[in-house]
This record gives sequence, C-alpha cells and structure tokens, in this order.
Amino acid sequence: MDLLQIIALALIQGLTEFLPISSSAHLILLPLLAGWQDQGLAFDVAVHVGTLSAVIFYFRNTLTTLTTDWFASVGQRQRVGESTLAWAVLLGTIPVGLAGLLFSDIIEHHLRSPLVIATTTILFGVMLGWADWRGKQQRDEQQLTLLDILFIGVAQAIALIPGTSRSGITITAGLMLGLSRQAAARFSFLLSIPVIVLAGGMKMIELIQSNIPTDWFAITSGTMLSAISAYICIHFFLKMIEKMGMWPFVVYRLILGLVLLQLFTN
Repeated sequence: MDLLQIIALALIQGLTEFLPISSSAHLILLPLLAGWQDQGLAFDVAVHVGTLSAVIFYFRNTLTTLTTDWFASVGQRQRVGESTLAWAVLLGTIPVGLAGLLFSDIIEHHLRSPLVIATTTILFGVMLGWADWRGKQQRDEQQLTLLDILFIGVAQAIALIPGTSRSGITITAGLMLGLSRQAAARFSFLLSIPVIVLAGGMKMIELIQSNIPTDWFAITSGTMLSAISAYICIHFFLKMIEKMGMWPFVVYRLILGLVLLQLFTN
C-alpha cells in the first residue's frame, strides 16, 4: 500500500463508519474504481480498531455508567440506573451476531457486487428519507421497549448486506419507532461498539491464522487516521443532524447509487 491508499482508505473508514452512507460499500468500491489491490486483512483490522477507539473514547463517560450499572443490576437482579440501556445494547446485538454466523459465507461470496451495493444504497437511502420525514421524533433511547430493541437489532442484521449501512439502517429503524434524530444516532453508535468488536475479533482471528507479513507503518497510520476522523465525524454529526436532518445523506446515497448503476450496468 502506498501512502495515498493508506490515507484514503483510513479516512473513508473513519468518516463513513458512523454516517448513514455505508462504510463497507466505500471500502469495496474505492479500490475497485481506483484500480488498487485489496488492502488486506491486517489493514481492515487496523481501521476497525481505529473506529472502535473513537466511539469508545467519545462515549467514555456513558459507557462507564452503563457498565457499572449493568454489573450492579446483574448482582442485585433489578434495574439500576442506566442498566436498561446497557441491556438494550446487548440484546440489540444478538440478531446481527446470529446473522453473521449463519450467512457470512453467502454475503461474502454473492452479495459484494457493485450492482448489489448500488441497489441497497438507493433502496435504504429512500427508506432513511421516508423515516426522517414521517417519524414523530418524540422519544429517546431510554424509552425503548423490548420489541423496539429487537426491531432495531434485526435492522442492524440486514446491514451485513454491503451498501445498506449499519448506522443508516439502525437510525432509520429508530426514526420509524419515533426516536428523535439524536436519540436514534446515539443508540446506533452505542450498538456499533459490540458489532465492531465482533467483526474486528473475527478478522483478527483470520489474521493470526493466516500468518500474513505485516506492514506496521500502514497499520499504525491507518489506525490513527481512522480513529481521528471517526471521532470528528461523530462529534459533528450529532451536533448537526437536528438542524440539517438526514436528507443530505439521502441525496448523497441516491446520487452514489445512480452513478454506480451507470458505471457497472453498461
């Protein structure tokens, strides 16, 4: 990997992991369009570690409270402080974990095509716009019921299909349930933590088993750049969405999807 490729892929991972525009789609498509060789498993692990570090650091106070209250609730066998939200994050992760175990091979070998990415980019972009337009936006993440959590969790599992966007579809589901934009985004970001841990852990196991030589400059640079860009992205996204809504991302997805259809169907 040359320096341009390292910078571009790390920034794309950091900026798109938490925006509703699909990081996996961009990481698949950019090397394809630029004619780059695959960045390799080690670099994928590195940029995932970077984005994980960013979201953990950004929500460090919230996560400390959630963890403390969750352990207290387990010990006391009753609700303690923010333990309900901690349980919501854990329960909301179960569907994507099961889907990943059951369908990972099918997704890897049959659904990573530009045509699939173009279709999901457009389809779920339209759904995001509809949810932002029609959602009541009167609830916060503390008011989620068990059915709400399962609904968002199943939506997150669908995001295993490239082009869907994990943050995009979970925010869409939250808006459909009446969450405010900020509440939907915050819960989506909290849900991302165990998902990134699971995905990064699986890639790490593959990396250890493969004995691939490691380019430590690329690894270190990719981790740092993806972490910094992801932190900045989370900060400004949460501040701006109440004013600008989701429509800039909807328009971007529609344009990107149409461009991809034009490029790969001719």
